[in-house]
Amino acid sequence: MATVKSPLNDEARKITAEALQGALIDLIDLSLFAKQAHWNLNGRNFKIVHEHLDEVVELARTYTDEVAERAIALGINPDGRVRTVADRTRIPQLEPGYVADDKVVAAVTDVLAQMIERFRERVRATDEPDPVTQDLLIQATRELEKQHWMFQAQV
Repeated sequence: MATVKSPLNDEARKITAEALQGALIDLIDLSLFAKQAHWNLNGRNFKIVHEHLDEVVELARTYTDEVAERAIALGINPDGRVRTVADRTRIPQLEPGYVADDKVVAAVTDVLAQMIERFRERVRATDEPDPVTQDLLIQATRELEKQHWMFQAQV
């Protein structure tokens, strides 16, 4: 089977691969986290939070695909398998069952803040080795920060 030859040298490819794989895991689990909250949400602000969670899911799924396709373009195989995500996620999980809207808002706010910190680290790490990947990570970070602001405003 043919492989994609990377335009990056080995060291740049290694740094970029690490950044993209970490972002991929964060984004896949964010979509799962937000859907879990979406399905089990209850409370006075149900409708608005329920719909807002779908925006987070859409954002996560869009950038999941962008990140994975960027990896492939660089000859890096993305790993979005369930076991990989479960083993490597850094996103704290919600409690099972119904979750009150205020707890969901606080949890999503915290998760987004943690992810933004990791994405900003990845932005810094890819500055020299791959500015194109850095640009993608900056775009994703901008959208995560926007969602963080919107959820934080509800706390």
